[in-house]
Amino acid sequence: MSENNEAKVLTNDSKDNKKKRFNHKKPKQKVDENGVTQNKQEKKPTNNKAKNPNTNTNKQENSTNTNSEKAPKKKRIRKNLPAKLNGNEPWQQDIAQAMQANRAAHELILEPLKYLHSNEHKIRITPLGGLGEIGGNMTVFETENSAIIVDIGMSFPNEGMHGVDILIPDFDYIRKIKDKIAGIIITHAHEDHIGAVPYFFKEFKFPIYATPLPLGMINNKFEEHGLKSERSFFRSVEKRKPYQIGEFEIEWIHMTHSIIDASSLAITTKAGTIIHTGDFKIDHTPIDGYPADLGRLAYYGERGVLCLMSDSTNSYKEGFTKSESSVGKTFDAIFSKAKGRVIMSTFSSNIHRVYQAISWGLKYNRKVCVIGRSMERNLFTAMELGYIKLDKKIFIDANEVAKYKDSDVLIVTTGSQGETMSALYRMATDEHKYIKIKPTDQIIISSKAIPGNESSVSKVLNFLIKSGANVAYQDFSEIHVSGHAAQEEQKLMLRLVKPKFFLPVHGEYNHIAKHKETAIACGVNEKNIYLMSDGDQMEVSYKHLKRVRTVKTGKMFIDNQINKQIADDVVIDRQKLAESGVVMIIAQISSHNQKLIGKPRVISYGLVANKQDAEFSKEMQEILIQFLSNVKEELLKDNRMLESQIRQVIRKHIFRKVKKYPTIVPIIYIM
Repeated sequence: MSENNEAKVLTNDSKDNKKKRFNHKKPKQKVDENGVTQNKQEKKPTNNKAKNPNTNTNKQENSTNTNSEKAPKKKRIRKNLPAKLNGNEPWQQDIAQAMQANRAAHELILEPLKYLHSNEHKIRITPLGGLGEIGGNMTVFETENSAIIVDIGMSFPNEGMHGVDILIPDFDYIRKIKDKIAGIIITHAHEDHIGAVPYFFKEFKFPIYATPLPLGMINNKFEEHGLKSERSFFRSVEKRKPYQIGEFEIEWIHMTHSIIDASSLAITTKAGTIIHTGDFKIDHTPIDGYPADLGRLAYYGERGVLCLMSDSTNSYKEGFTKSESSVGKTFDAIFSKAKGRVIMSTFSSNIHRVYQAISWGLKYNRKVCVIGRSMERNLFTAMELGYIKLDKKIFIDANEVAKYKDSDVLIVTTGSQGETMSALYRMATDEHKYIKIKPTDQIIISSKAIPGNESSVSKVLNFLIKSGANVAYQDFSEIHVSGHAAQEEQKLMLRLVKPKFFLPVHGEYNHIAKHKETAIACGVNEKNIYLMSDGDQMEVSYKHLKRVRTVKTGKMFIDNQINKQIADDVVIDRQKLAESGVVMIIAQISSHNQKLIGKPRVISYGLVANKQDAEFSKEMQEILIQFLSNVKEELLKDNRMLESQIRQVIRKHIFRKVKKYPTIVPIIYIM
């Protein structure tokens, strides 16, 4: 990375002296001798009857009425009509001109780019993850000579990906443009936005620009992965301060979410400004007292925003998402009634949720035990950086819990998604070294299952309930609140930013499709909206928004126990073994008479029951005998080809019988 690619902070002075990109050609105005504001091009008063929507002129009133019986009635109605507002009198002209000017002002408010000088500059946007799914967020922004990456997140595997702990985006496209990349931009510290950063850094090295908490949590990951030396690439940024990174001017805008220190991004290039909301909700009463910086979003909206990319996760949810502070009342109600230990589980990154639980635990004089490596690291990182203030004397270790009365203990732990290696799962299955679930325990699972994790969450719930503990989960409406914007908040974002083009992001296809409907209702032209999929490369300029090509995307499989990638063919083999089983055949064949020497040994797993092994072995022997009776002599000279032919014959036979394609492993010795 050369020094030329390092970010330059744009001071207020440099901003003021910077040439304006948006030159609004507003109609010039002058004031006449009566103080009436007039448009310069309108030298003479005009009659605006046809254009003024407030003029209520009835054609029948202007026509000759031949019905003498109805004439008096019309005359009486006329007496009640207001005077005309767009006649030739000065005051009438004044009102008409004011209405015309107001109409123009309203149009400019709705379309700030209406009078923008068109230019030929363009920017390309390529999502490599995060669309058609929840998680794995990664997007490339690219000009002719420069590029940035926004977020590098992970996602969870499905149940068919055996032995896979996490998924990360395929970095194939990054390899092709790596010489253009000026830096990595982080919106916030959730795993689906930073979880793949250490795996990325094992191959690529670019500056990481982020606010302090995301950098602190990435630092924890780098320590786990042996990447301490790569912390030299950290670049801490301040909000409301623009940074020049390559050909991009980027400003971090404070946003409320389910994690501290989340940001939206204002990304400005010669083509125009793009607002990327990141994950957000509009929380007016956040725990730390810092609401979303709506004023800064409105500032960019007034300047003119070329494109908005906005969080679609809760696009089906009507109204507003509840404030994070609403969870506190539920915690208070549960803590006040709990007679034994309270065990609260949530996402390790949801620091404000953890902080609230600890605060209510302290109110009821409980000592706090934090269990789970990620929970401990995230909480203490937030404390060290000053985001939350807690006395370290309130904490006890897991091996000290037994020394205190159950009513004096609060345990905060990981495992709200049912992860089999998490602390809560090990407690529920009696595998934790120090904590065993008791019937007197009050369990709080303060999160919602991520799509795809429902069965894992249900599994740990069943274990907890079987142990006799009281479990608070979805039966409490405010035990968990979302960190994502509902429809009314999405509308507010659209109205503040007023984009010309709209790209809904972050969610499955049905989420972004619903978000499109909301955008259209808020005045965005349907032709200016595109529903992207991973790999779609969008080109945006003042004139157009279009997909220009599709790049290769996909997922890489990660074993989180050893922090290494699992090869694709290994995962495919595991899936085949799980679905259809395996058959191993060890046989000796005579090269002289092309017959079996002795009985072959047949071993199968996942295909037939143990009591059927003998019958199955005999069946495989008969197939081999029949195959050898017709085999060509030259085939016995090529061991690999012979095994391949045997594999095909046995596979076809088994499929005819049981409709399965097991993995066939023939081991043949030619004697």
